[in-house]
Amino acid sequence: MSETRPDMRSYIRHPVDIPISCQPAAPGDGHTMAAQHPHLKDVSAGGLSFFSTVALGVGSTVCIHIDVVKPPFDAEARVTWCHPEADGFLVGLSFVEPDVEYQARMVEQLCHIEHYRKTVARVEGRQLTPQQAAMEWIEKYARDFPRSV
Repeated sequence: MSETRPDMRSYIRHPVDIPISCQPAAPGDGHTMAAQHPHLKDVSAGGLSFFSTVALGVGSTVCIHIDVVKPPFDAEARVTWCHPEADGFLVGLSFVEPDVEYQARMVEQLCHIEHYRKTVARVEGRQLTPQQAAMEWIEKYARDFPRSV
């Protein structure tokens, strides 16, 4: 698998239940369609990947929006690859602006916390505030969270 997708080795596992919005950066961009119901898969040092129901054109520029974090995360990214999967496409993006990488790292951690909060509600029946979930997640998992990507 590393021979067909060597660019994925630097990606770290990301909760797949975190939705994102992905739209063409320029209106009328013929190379890109808006991704429908995309969900994050991985975040890396320079980009992210997500599952999409539509193919996105390699080389096209898109705007991504993640609103499960406050303030919402917005960034411009370039489609670096798009691979067919069983139920759609796995799309890889690289951030256009280098300073977005640190912000994306923080968003990724917050998404893990939100995923934890949803899991606790579903499995244990406990309703945690975002702050309570963050405190529990940090105590249980922060030491295992990669320091750098």
